[in-house]
Amino acid sequence: MFSGASSFVEGVDMAFFVIIGISLVFLIGITFGMVYFSIKYNKKKHPKAKPTKENAKLEIIWTVIPTLLVLGMFYFGWVGYRPMKIIPKGAIPIKVTGKMWSWSFEYENGKWDSILYVPINKPVKLDLYSPDVNHSLYIPAFRIKQDIIPGIANQMWFQAEKLGDYNLFCAEYCGLQHSYMISKVKVLSEEDYTKWYNTKQVVDENMMPGELLIKKLGCFACHSTDGTKLVGPSFKGTFNTMRKVIVDGKIKEVKVDETYLINSITNPNTQVVEGYPKGLMTNYKDQISEEELQQIVDYLKSLK
Repeated sequence: MFSGASSFVEGVDMAFFVIIGISLVFLIGITFGMVYFSIKYNKKKHPKAKPTKENAKLEIIWTVIPTLLVLGMFYFGWVGYRPMKIIPKGAIPIKVTGKMWSWSFEYENGKWDSILYVPINKPVKLDLYSPDVNHSLYIPAFRIKQDIIPGIANQMWFQAEKLGDYNLFCAEYCGLQHSYMISKVKVLSEEDYTKWYNTKQVVDENMMPGELLIKKLGCFACHSTDGTKLVGPSFKGTFNTMRKVIVDGKIKEVKVDETYLINSITNPNTQVVEGYPKGLMTNYKDQISEEELQQIVDYLKSLK
């Protein structure tokens, strides 16, 4: 009855069934009682109100029964929640980076992807990280959700029990393109997962190192390469052009040279392009090396 895509489905679903069942009983009981007493003690039948006597037994009953019901709901909720906080030893560690507005999953061997690949019937530990704002990793089919808070080390785990593809969302409003922050969980057989894990990262031979880095960092969620205006300005044909930026509240015209590009990547809020919001872009100063920074600049220069 409760079998599902992960080991948490049974506990979570049982808690929901218990709470919904109790709520339905009260809904039906209270509604029936209201209708019954409204008819039985209608003013036309009883024009004069009769005083009622104290009934200690009744007061005890309607105090004890709701208390037991609430404790019962708490018990089933606790039984479903507690296993989520006990991470098994030997769980496969995967670093999850959630940022505006994309997901990145990095494995122990350095391999990464925008899709979460996991083996069936093996515990997986997710180390959650956000470089910008609050996010929340939510996999409905697995009945798991965990907030990702900048500056706070947070973890979650699960064990997938059915092969297939499952939706992965951000459940915390994180800005203009929050609804685009969607990914997939691919549950593979142990053999297929091992094969995927040990296969070298697939890279397009025509893709420049800087383009690969930008893709890994999730920059294409905000910047296009075809001139389309997204949350941030397009990368297309910007090098060696003049651009109006806002510096200390004043509009200033600057040339898009290497110095400007480097500053935009490492200190993005000092020169914000006119017409675009301030404070949305992540500061990548401590996330990439000098060599990687230059690779990104070389790629941006190539976009004629």
